[in-house]
Amino acid sequence: MDMWLKFILLLIGAYILGSIPAAYLCVKWATGADIRKMGTGNVGSSNVAQTTSKWLAVAVGLFDMGKGTLAFFIAYWLGFEVWQQMAAGFFTVVGHNWSVFIGFRGGKGMITTLGVIFAISPLLGLIILFTAYFPVIFKQMALGVFVCFITLPLWSWFAWSWFASSRLGWEERMAVTLGLFIISLMGVAKRLIGARATISRNVPMGELLLNRLLFDRDIRDRQTWINRSSSD
Repeated sequence: MDMWLKFILLLIGAYILGSIPAAYLCVKWATGADIRKMGTGNVGSSNVAQTTSKWLAVAVGLFDMGKGTLAFFIAYWLGFEVWQQMAAGFFTVVGHNWSVFIGFRGGKGMITTLGVIFAISPLLGLIILFTAYFPVIFKQMALGVFVCFITLPLWSWFAWSWFASSRLGWEERMAVTLGLFIISLMGVAKRLIGARATISRNVPMGELLLNRLLFDRDIRDRQTWINRSSSD
């Protein structure tokens, strides 16, 4: 089979893999409810933790992380170059964010991105995991995730540690850095886009965008945002 055709099939497969909505399925099976109508409406592990069970959220998080890692390694095992491995990871995150199975809705992509990062460098993955999801440095997880998104390209220079035999060459480093930069932009854009919630109709646009960037919600008050009407 032509290598480019295999690459296209790889990207399609990565997107479908990323589209598997673990949060939606787990909450549906466990409670019968639609995660899109609960809490923040986000189809991700953080919303599962806030609205159902932290243990269920751990399972969802591990699955979503595994999607990114698996796509990257499949590309590696098939002999694709580093930039193609990054492309596979990218399309998995796209699938997670805009799942074909639930009306092109989804999560924000950080956990799946973290899976890609673990495939590149376990050490870097642990650093990002600690920074984003343990409230030691940042008291709010959303803020930690935002900081990780915007610093991913800088952290990517540690990616060579995944390769035991040799360091990444310049071309490979640039491929990893550019890939993480694009994923970061997508993650930030996913926070910014979307219709304004009714509860935030009086919030100035500048404040709205800042709230979305830093706190991943339209208003500053977290509890009010989570407890708003599911139809909002």
